[in-house]
Amino acid sequence: MNQSKVAIDVTDLTVAYGAEPVLWNVNVQFERGKVTSIIGPNGAGKSTLLKSMLNFLEPLSGTVTFHVNSPNKNSYKHIKKQIAYVPQNRTVDWDFPATVFDIVMMGRYGKAGLLHRTTKKDRQIAQTMLEKVGMTDFSDRQISELSGGQKQRVFLARALAEEPEIYILDEPLAGVDVTTEKIIMKILKELAAQNKTLLVVHHDLQTVAEYFDHVVFLNKEVIAYGPVATTFTDENIANTYQKLPDLPNQGTSRKEVSSNDRKHPSFTG
Repeated sequence: MNQSKVAIDVTDLTVAYGAEPVLWNVNVQFERGKVTSIIGPNGAGKSTLLKSMLNFLEPLSGTVTFHVNSPNKNSYKHIKKQIAYVPQNRTVDWDFPATVFDIVMMGRYGKAGLLHRTTKKDRQIAQTMLEKVGMTDFSDRQISELSGGQKQRVFLARALAEEPEIYILDEPLAGVDVTTEKIIMKILKELAAQNKTLLVVHHDLQTVAEYFDHVVFLNKEVIAYGPVATTFTDENIANTYQKLPDLPNQGTSRKEVSSNDRKHPSFTG
């Protein structure tokens, strides 16, 4: 891979839940201007990989390096503004009282300063992103009243409102309607054309070749990764979905870390 195109480097990343390794010695690179799918069986560590990259989980070992533009290239606070995360639909508490527009405006808070004082420009951007995902007519609706696909579009709009360089999405197409799926993929491809970096945990093997530029096969370790045209093969599919790696017992615990005691990943500009 051309190193000048690399947006994210994951090196020797190992994560364990209790004494059981969930990810083992993961080495993978993600390229700018590409939509990359991360695929593998249930329990392969796909969501754990994302959470470790985002520093929601502390790994046992390894590094994650983000190559992004920032006025302060050594500051986690500044660099994280260039990364937007869309979590799994089922992990979100949808009962909190907020309108669709409120949710999308949350994407502007990182640009609004310490007191979250948003401007007319922020509100215009939020409105534009709602239009982009086809949810303008639902702006005043409570988020809890929406369908699963509509909620997913709103959370994508929030990520778009952040205007980041990197988008990390955990199963954005799971359980959504056909219209939502087409809208999401159209937007992701447009972002890739703008040289954004997109990581997508995905579950449907039937659409990998159509939807994605690159693919990562993961089953606790990286089985293969690269362009879909050369990497999405029957051999790699078989190795990933049938292989259960015999990983060593680490004898130590994975822990979730708060923002106060978190050891931040490595960031470079």
